[in-house]
Formats: sequence, C-alpha cells, structure tokens
Amino acid sequence: MFIKQLSVFLENKEGRLDEVLKILSSGGIDILSVSLADTSEYGVLRMIAKEPDRARTLLKDAGFTARIDEVIAVVVPDAVGSLQKVIYKLHEADINISYIYGLSIDGKGAPIAIRASEPERAAEILKRENVKTLTTEDLDNL
Repeated sequence: MFIKQLSVFLENKEGRLDEVLKILSSGGIDILSVSLADTSEYGVLRMIAKEPDRARTLLKDAGFTARIDEVIAVVVPDAVGSLQKVIYKLHEADINISYIYGLSIDGKGAPIAIRASEPERAAEILKRENVKTLTTEDLDNL
C-alpha cells in the first residue's frame, strides 16, 4: 500500500538532472517512475526506484539533498471518472492531496503515487473502497 519515494532537491541549472541520473545509473539503481517539478531557482525530482534507501545514500554521498517519503500507490481503473472517484473519497474525508503523478509501471489500469496529508487514514479509506494499492514488494517483482 505504501511505497518509498525518493525526493531530490536540485538547482534549476543545466546538467543537474543528468548528474543525479548518472549517479543512480552507476550505482545500479533501477528507476521505475519519475516526476520533476520546477521553479525558477530549484526543482524537486521525485522518483520511485528500486533500492530507494541505497539510492538516497549514493546521492547524499555525492552532495545532493535527498529524502525518502512514503506515498500511497494505487491503480486507477482505465475508465472515465475513475481518478475523480478515488480523489473524491479522500476529499470527502478532508484529506488534502499534496501532489499526484503517474507511475511508469506495466499492468492494467494507471498506477499513480499520492502524497496525502493523512497517509494512514487515506490508505484505510482507499482499502475500504476496494482501490487496488501497491507495495514495495509489488514494485520489486516488476
């Protein structure tokens, strides 16, 4: 239900993303999904990767600011209105969604990662609503 997300804070300048990716590639880290949000001065690179703790260590050793957060990974059915139904259940419970992004994982439906203000409650709501969730073990078996 919960998976580890690696967040890396980057200066918004040419070559920084490539540096991060080279470090992870050289370390044998498999990136399953990635999202990059930016402002004029910095960016936040969010990744779902195999061995996230080791990935964080590699990046920290190279001088990057990186942290691990737990996000909820769910599979949204491939049908009109499905995402809205998932989000509505969390909204109805007064749970704020900080961000969502799609995951590049093979399978049926559209896996997304959700960062919620109350992750435990959000996970229980999604479970009660029979929304398929993923675990770190699910990702390891891809």
